[in-house]
Amino acid sequence: MKLSAVELHRAQLPLVAPFRTSFGTELQRDVLLVRVETPDAEGWGECVAMAAPLYSYEYVDAAAEVIARFLVPRLVAVGDGLTAGKVATVLEPVKGHPMAKAALELAILDAELRAAGRSFADELGAVKEAVPSGVSVGIMDSIPELLDAVSSYVDQGYVRIKLKIEPGWDVEPVAAVRERYPDIPLQVDANTAYTLGDARQLAKLDPFDLLLIEQPLPEDDLRGHAELAKQIRTPVCLDESIVSARAAADAVALGACSIINIKAGRVGGYLEARRVHDVARANGIAVWCGGMLETGVGRAANVALAALPGFTLPGDTSASDRYYRQDITAPFVLENGHVRVPTGPGLGVDVDRAVLREITSSVTPLDLS
Repeated sequence: MKLSAVELHRAQLPLVAPFRTSFGTELQRDVLLVRVETPDAEGWGECVAMAAPLYSYEYVDAAAEVIARFLVPRLVAVGDGLTAGKVATVLEPVKGHPMAKAALELAILDAELRAAGRSFADELGAVKEAVPSGVSVGIMDSIPELLDAVSSYVDQGYVRIKLKIEPGWDVEPVAAVRERYPDIPLQVDANTAYTLGDARQLAKLDPFDLLLIEQPLPEDDLRGHAELAKQIRTPVCLDESIVSARAAADAVALGACSIINIKAGRVGGYLEARRVHDVARANGIAVWCGGMLETGVGRAANVALAALPGFTLPGDTSASDRYYRQDITAPFVLENGHVRVPTGPGLGVDVDRAVLREITSSVTPLDLS
């Protein structure tokens, strides 16, 4: 397979409501899509980097530049022998930038599978027709506002609630939600906001029967997470720390986690995400699929990933209207607490060009000569 054309599409997609975490407040999704053409098909990928380097060092402007200047030229140089399975190896000499690499790999894999008439879910090894859908609830200004938001999601049918927490917004909001919903699966996400010195405070969450506490400590503190896991009863889940299958194996060996949140953009692509899944499954570690406010392009890939056999916990695979009034693909819809896995060729969804044009700020065709 040879690349005939590559385009970078930049767009701004407003969120239905502000989404606040310890990293800041998102009001819109700064979308970066990669479209590739081959002689046989086109494919789309989504870069999940955010506008500012707060969740990770990657941010969307830098991702667009590294794709154009450093990544695409290496793929073009491969010529007719390019396949999605070779992308990670070809791009390995460029240090870091997993989200940019993942977007390119996804676009090429989408094109490759469309040409073959094969679905993304089948390629990854999905075993489910629909996946249970959880929802992530950001930090609110008040407990009543939080309870209203959670009540709305429960009424919509979401089967798991995740609460963002940070110092000063942890025990009280969790207690309030657990009191109102004593039986709903509930977990919390700290996004690296604590240190090991906060272990006593985090132990105060133990009585609320949480599924897990996600990434409480900095991403490079595996030893700290291992020690924290000994001091609290709530299972420790890692997110930002898991940057590859090798990192997952290290975390498991150190006892730093008993659950892993898999995000394909963070590990460099869906093929590496599958390897993380395989490592976790081989070691008896539960996994679930995290989200990065993706449009329908990235959401389609996430839903397929979440249908692999090792994904035993509900992921952040929410319906499209959780974030957007108008998605750039046909919307993903909640059905009895689940989201259906696309079955068509490639990602199984098509980009609505009319909708994309309305929100697009720029389209950059890359020089492949």
